[in-house]
Amino acid sequence: MNKPNFQALTDREIEKLKGRRASLLLHACCAPCSSASLEYLAKHFDITLFFYNPNISSAEEFEKRLNELKRFTEECPFAKDIRVISPEYCHAEFLNAVTGLESAKEGGERCEKCFALRLNKTARQAERLGFEYFATTLTISPLKNAEKINSCGETAVVGNVIYLPTDLKKRERYKQSIELSREYGLYRQSFCGCEFSKNQN
Repeated sequence: MNKPNFQALTDREIEKLKGRRASLLLHACCAPCSSASLEYLAKHFDITLFFYNPNISSAEEFEKRLNELKRFTEECPFAKDIRVISPEYCHAEFLNAVTGLESAKEGGERCEKCFALRLNKTARQAERLGFEYFATTLTISPLKNAEKINSCGETAVVGNVIYLPTDLKKRERYKQSIELSREYGLYRQSFCGCEFSKNQN
């Protein structure tokens, strides 16, 4: 069975807009992953970034990544009109979601629970605030399984909000994220976020 072509699905959704700019609540995991994602998606959508990452292992690390994301949107021309919103940091939400999976292999069931947690919250926030679409920057990472992430996104849909399927690493956007990170001096963390991924590095 062939894997879904998520880039083709993104293209199809953009074509449906016929040049109209739709509203998109984009879950952001960090500034580096958001950089090239925004460069691409901001051409077609009016974006608000949603920094919801209770998986991050400490409040200090959470604030560091959030502040770096805000700095990037303030300094980068194609991101300057993009707002960043973030719920209060609560690591317990993540720990409760992955109870019993602490020793699971990186990229496995614990990560899927984490994707689902963040995308469910993003979908509910998008529905509450009246966004047309929601999506995530997570698929830009070559270390993340786009199929699993998109499955969690589709499952998270509530109300009339549409999940925008993506594989943002395609068309060399991951490479572009590295170049933008270098250009803006972005903090590139050495682990995904949780203490379990950090210990497995």
